Amino acid sequence: MRPENLDEFIGQSHLIGLGKPLFEAIKAGRLHSMIFWGPPGTGKTTLARLIANHAHAHFLTLSAVLSGVKEIRESVTTAKRVLSEENRRTILFVDEVHRFNKSQQDAFLPHVEDGTFYFIGATTENPSFELNNALLSRARVYVLKSLGEEDLLNVIERAITDENRGLGLPLIEFPSTLRHWYVAAADGDARRLLNLLEITADLMEGGERIITESLAKQVLAGGSVRRFDKQGEEFYNQISALHKSVRGSAPDAALYWFCRMLDGGCDPLYLARRIVRIASEDIGNADPRALQLALNAWDVQERLGSPEGELALAQAVVYLACAPKSNAVYVAYNTARKEASETGSLEVPVHLRNAPTKLMKSLDYGKAYRYAHDEPDAYAAGEDYFPDNLGRRQYYYPVSRGLEIKIAEKLERLGQLDKSSQTP
Repeated sequence: MRPENLDEFIGQSHLIGLGKPLFEAIKAGRLHSMIFWGPPGTGKTTLARLIANHAHAHFLTLSAVLSGVKEIRESVTTAKRVLSEENRRTILFVDEVHRFNKSQQDAFLPHVEDGTFYFIGATTENPSFELNNALLSRARVYVLKSLGEEDLLNVIERAITDENRGLGLPLIEFPSTLRHWYVAAADGDARRLLNLLEITADLMEGGERIITESLAKQVLAGGSVRRFDKQGEEFYNQISALHKSVRGSAPDAALYWFCRMLDGGCDPLYLARRIVRIASEDIGNADPRALQLALNAWDVQERLGSPEGELALAQAVVYLACAPKSNAVYVAYNTARKEASETGSLEVPVHLRNAPTKLMKSLDYGKAYRYAHDEPDAYAAGEDYFPDNLGRRQYYYPVSRGLEIKIAEKLERLGQLDKSSQTP
């Protein structure tokens, strides 16, 4: 069912719709090196083949999973021969190009530069992280999107009616409800959808023309496998969406992304760790109970396991999303850490040092230290706890939300006491 021309290609209208730059370049046979970035089953390989067909170019393909520098050199030799003997350009298509290491990717550069071949790489991972800048600078990146519901329904219709390449069963009865089941199971992946249809055809008895609910359930019994890779782009996109939903006080969206990650097979304990991080980073002292609740949810997950433990994590996610927000401690911590790194090993003021020995006492360690509990309101007004060469600093600025309102009021009152103690 691989499309043989642009008219048969389904999806990616933002790239190959009428009038789009890539569409016009393909129609005109204008070649350039490019990177196709998108989820599986969105047409990356097919699009590369169509480009080669329209340009009447020789098409070579490599898999970065199975190939190495040797295969790259062989492709270069072939491309040079085709150019000299047939006066034809070559398109070298590299699938899973992100799996090539730096030296392997560098091997393409001189041949792309001198026009030996045009390079088309396909990747499911973010090229910014996985591909060399030198290679990226010589290729245009095109982002392919998951196929939508209507696109996948069109794939089904073509597959069951095409007598030469498809199932060849135009009279087949395939209820609309069941078609949507298959679409949901495909999760935007046309190749996965076609595989499901092929399994369905294999299970249908000879002469049978109806796809029944029981047959569909049998085919889809394994459940859909969501696009989710614990080391891939989609993983980090989803955890980012969860974090930002909590920060944005959107409990329903936060709960959705939490469930999406679980549905994709994410380790609940990883989510528990991230939820604790969110409690510190985005709620902080505006509601200190958030951190304790997050830790409790982590504990419940470890004690009960799945699926019971996930409810406690969901409770924490919703609570954090609804809680007052403050990143004041997060900002203060990063600022203080930066200054500590930049100012070096400043000495601890003598009055703040312990003096457990006679020698230390003779050196005035701890001398003139004011014990806060002996002071009015247990506060040594005017005391300075910073290194002498640094002076007073303020890193922590409480926000006007939640408990930090009270914290800010207290710090303001203590600041007034400091000022009063310095008055002549």
